[in-house]
Formats: sequence, C-alpha cells, structure tokens
Amino acid sequence: MRAGSIRGMGALAAAAVLTAGSAACSAPGDKGDGEGAATSAVVGIAYEPETLSPLLGFGKDGNSKIFDGLLTHDADLELKPALAASLPEITDGGRTYTYKLRKGVEFSDGEPFTAEDVVFTYETILDEKTNNPSKGELDAIESVEAKGEGTVVFRLKYPYAPFAERTVLPIAPKHLAGEQDVNSGSFGTKPVGTGPYELVKWSKGEQLVLEANPGYWGGAPQIERFTMAIVKDDDVRATRLRSGDLDGAILPPNLAKAFKGAGQKTYAAKSSDYRTVTLPTGNEVAGDTAVRRALDIAVDRQAMVDGILEGAGKVAYGPVPTDSEWFTKGTERTYDPKAARKILDEAGWKPGEDGIRTKDGVRAAFPLWYVSGDKLRQDHALAYASDAKKIGIDIKVQAGTWEVIEPRMPKDAVLAGGGSPADPDFDQYPLLRSDLAGDGFNNMGWYDNPKVDRALETGRESGDRAERKAAYDTVQRELVKNPGYTFLTHIDHLYVVDDRFGELTTQVEPHDHGLAAGPWWNVEDWRP
Repeated sequence: MRAGSIRGMGALAAAAVLTAGSAACSAPGDKGDGEGAATSAVVGIAYEPETLSPLLGFGKDGNSKIFDGLLTHDADLELKPALAASLPEITDGGRTYTYKLRKGVEFSDGEPFTAEDVVFTYETILDEKTNNPSKGELDAIESVEAKGEGTVVFRLKYPYAPFAERTVLPIAPKHLAGEQDVNSGSFGTKPVGTGPYELVKWSKGEQLVLEANPGYWGGAPQIERFTMAIVKDDDVRATRLRSGDLDGAILPPNLAKAFKGAGQKTYAAKSSDYRTVTLPTGNEVAGDTAVRRALDIAVDRQAMVDGILEGAGKVAYGPVPTDSEWFTKGTERTYDPKAARKILDEAGWKPGEDGIRTKDGVRAAFPLWYVSGDKLRQDHALAYASDAKKIGIDIKVQAGTWEVIEPRMPKDAVLAGGGSPADPDFDQYPLLRSDLAGDGFNNMGWYDNPKVDRALETGRESGDRAERKAAYDTVQRELVKNPGYTFLTHIDHLYVVDDRFGELTTQVEPHDHGLAAGPWWNVEDWRP
C-alpha cells in the first residue's frame, strides 16, 4: 500500500479489531507490574503501511500514534494544539503562519524536540529527491524557518485556506532521520517520534506492536500495549470475531448485522469515504465521453445503498458528500437507463446480436478490478457491472492485489475509494488534476479537463470562501458533463466491539482509516 494514495489504508476494506483487559480479564502479552496486569489493545488492519516514516507519507492526516504533528483534531475534528503550544498566528493576508512550540517535549529516545525538527520534516518532504507521493499537498509552502528553538514560521506562495489542516503532519527527528537516506534508510521500519506510543516490533504481514511511551508529554497511556494485527479478508475477520479470537472488528454491513445483540456494541461512524469506478482516459471504451455519461445515469446508486450498505451510507455523485456545505446542488444524477441508452445510440454505440454495443469495430467492454478479500468493493463492482450490462456495456469484474492492479490502472477500470472531511481541496485536487495522472494513486482515471484544472487552482489558491465555493461548483458541474469516474456511494464505517469496553466514541472518518480512526481513535486517553 502506498501512503497518501486514493486507496489509503483500506477504508471499509481495512479491518480493525480490538481487545482489552485488566487484571481480571487480561489479554495474552499483558505485562505484570506487581499490582495487576497492564491493559492491552489489539487492532487489526487489512493493509499494513509500506513505511512508518512521515517523510514518505505515513500519518500525513494526523493521529499516527508514534508521532505528533504541530496540531491535531478533537472529537469534532476541530484543530487543537499538539506539538504547538497554541493554534497558529496567521498574518500577511493568510500567507504567514507562526507556531509557538510546546516546551519540554522529547522524542521517545530522550532527545529534545525543537523547531529544527519541524523545518527538517517539511523541507525533506518537499525535496524533489524524496519519494513522498503526497508532497503536492504542501505545494503552498514557499519557506519554513526556525526562530530559535521554540518558534516556526511558514511563508506561503498564496493564501492556502486549509493550510493549518496540513500541519497535523507528523514531525520526524532530525538527529535520526537526517542521518539516513530518506528513501531507503531504516527510519521507515524503526521510527522514533514524540507520540504516545513506541514501535517495539514489526512482523511484516502479521502485526505491528506498540508500547506506551512513558515520557509522553500528554501523559503515559494506560493502554500499555497496542497491537495492529493484519487481517485482510472481511470474512476471516468476521469468523475470528465470531469464534472469540477477536473482541472487535470493523465489518461490512452484511457481516456486522450478525453480531447484533450478541454481547457486542455496534458503532456507525459517519465518513467522507466514497466508492468510485475509475474510467481511464486511455481506454477506448471507458474514455469515451458518451459511455461515461451513460454509465453515470445507468447505475442505481440508491439500490447499492439499500442492498449493499443496508442503509449505512448515502448515494455519491462526486467526492463531496451530498450533505456537505461544499456540495453543488443540481449535480445529482437521476437513475435513468432509458436516457443512458439514448446517449449511446446517438453517439454511435449500436447493440449487437448479443446485446453488447459496438462502435467502429470496437466492442463496448472493459475490465473492472477490485482488491481481493474486500466484500464491499466486490459487491459494488458486481452491481455496477450488472447495471452496465442492461444498457449494452460488458464489464468483466476481476479481483487482484494492488501489485497486480496498479500497472493496469492507465487502461483498466478500478473500484477505488477515497475521501477526506477536512477540505474539498484534499479530495478533488489529487483526484482530478491532469498533471497528477500516473503519479502513484493520484488521478487514477487519468482525467484531463482544462476547465477543471483551472478551477482546482482557483479553489486551492484563493483565500476567499465564496470564490472557492464557486470554483468547486465548477468542478462538480464539469463532472456531470464528462465524468471520468462513476461515483457510487459514501459509506458509514461499522464497528462491532465487545460491550465490556463501555461506551466508546467515533469521529467523522476519512477513507484512510484504521489505526487513526475507529472507536480507538483516542486509545491513548482511555482510562480503564
């Protein structure tokens, strides 16, 4: 998995499992302290990160457990200070951000945290030699400067409205990471941060084990051992939960419903997480505007919400959720297979004897890939292909790993996911900018629309909220005219957790979740 990518760390494909105990109910691996066993928690994830280095993209949206950013989020996703002592002072018309740093903070190896570590982190990420696929998110930075040990000043090229949100990015220690090759050094597997937990073991493909940082500036966590087990398959996760091997899990709705009233609590976390089908410009069928427009109104989104999600979500017409203030009213698509057939007829796509259309000798067919083991993506893909068949388009659904899928993305469709609740720039810019096509998992559909490119630049560079809203309205209207993706649903994340843990909370979650989100988003603050 590539950090910062559209597929992220698994969304509802990502799994999470939780166990905890005390002296009376302890989990394997608990440490005795003479006064009772320590409390532990185990979280399962479907896709482990490729790296744990924030310089290469790990934890870029905050809440990484091993590291801290200058800022972090509270339960309502409002920004609050972390390594910064307070929220930034914003001057120069939104072009200068000044952060005063928290005093007395140390990295888990005992070395002091200073402004130089902040400068090092941001400058390294922005270095063209650094293989960070998300560095474009920091494009607004012109310079970052340390003023003594306790102050950092960012100067921006333009008044990038959501810049403070970008400063949840984890800070790496210059004294360690700065002594290694940023792309190949050991820091990616043996990280050191200021966060509430330290990495003590990483068994690739099996688990990551974290232990509480006793010197954490926010106070040592009482959950002393935090393990991320890798459980890739939804069905396996449900089976292990049912057998008692696991005490909690994130599950798709059709599996989660089986656990109701069985001594577990179900949590439905709202999210900005969407499922979409990429329609690669390089595919002679999927890249045809008429085919794209026809598919956009031939898909029964509400049936997917009702049948696949069992009501745990809502229809999607783009990356912006329909209940967001940034959603453009009037861009909803009505399910209309008859109108879809008319679009194809008028564009010269004529039905053959088998019902599949052809044009200039080209058959209206293309493959659609989804990640193996992800039932939600599989079900979305099958429903999409079924709806397409009804208008004469033959879509072959195939499963594979990302290693199999990634090389095929320029030509083949993919059942993809994404979503960030923080700002519309975070979703739309990497998803749609033409010059990001082929850049890892950015612009997976190789979408190319000059009008959208210009609007994305305006939305990113303007400090005026009304001007930004108008820009993103333009983007969403253009996606109606030429939809390079077929957006299907926004999904709620369903968690099943043993009820002995009491009442837990969730945040509005992004696509990229697992360790950073779920009922354990604030596990370091639990007081068992």
